[in-house]
Amino acid sequence: MQLDFPPGDFAAYIFDLDGTLIDTMPVHFLAWQAAMQAAGLRGPLDEDHFYSLGGMPTHEVAAIMGRRYGLALDPHAVTHAKEQRYLDVLKSGVTLVAPVVEFARRVAATHPLAIVTGGAPDVAHPSLAVSGLAELFDIVVTPHDVPAGRGKPAPDMFLLAAERLGVSPGRCLVFEDAEPGILAARAAGMQVVHVPSRR
Repeated sequence: MQLDFPPGDFAAYIFDLDGTLIDTMPVHFLAWQAAMQAAGLRGPLDEDHFYSLGGMPTHEVAAIMGRRYGLALDPHAVTHAKEQRYLDVLKSGVTLVAPVVEFARRVAATHPLAIVTGGAPDVAHPSLAVSGLAELFDIVVTPHDVPAGRGKPAPDMFLLAAERLGVSPGRCLVFEDAEPGILAARAAGMQVVHVPSRR
């Protein structure tokens, strides 16, 4: 995997989690498909549409999918079912996105790092623990940390991460795999390294 770094003097680095540091998007897809089928979906979930929603808050993804497939569902119930399925699979371990993890480990010695993820804390923290990356990240920002849960593509979580890092947004470099996160980071005034999540 080739990562293209923009020029600049960056004081802090912010990473998305799923699809960026850990290769969990296929696992999330299968968990979403099972949860949506339990909620009434007939047939498979549209994989391209799923990937286009990467990084958005989980309950928003459930609501969007419900509308797309014409299902009268409870987004919070579907979210809970999806996360339980994901956590069951997570116990068997995760695959790291090696180039991104290697970079994070290298710069952690000299720069502050943060996670900005659309996942809930009860999913994000176990993912970090299982992957062995928790020690790198003292700051983990989720939609639960911002008013009204305004997640990606809104810039709120990235701006909060910069504030907690003590660094101006323009001096943060973000690693993201999905369009909502890229849009959010740019709206926060940050530059982005795109990490392809479909390898």
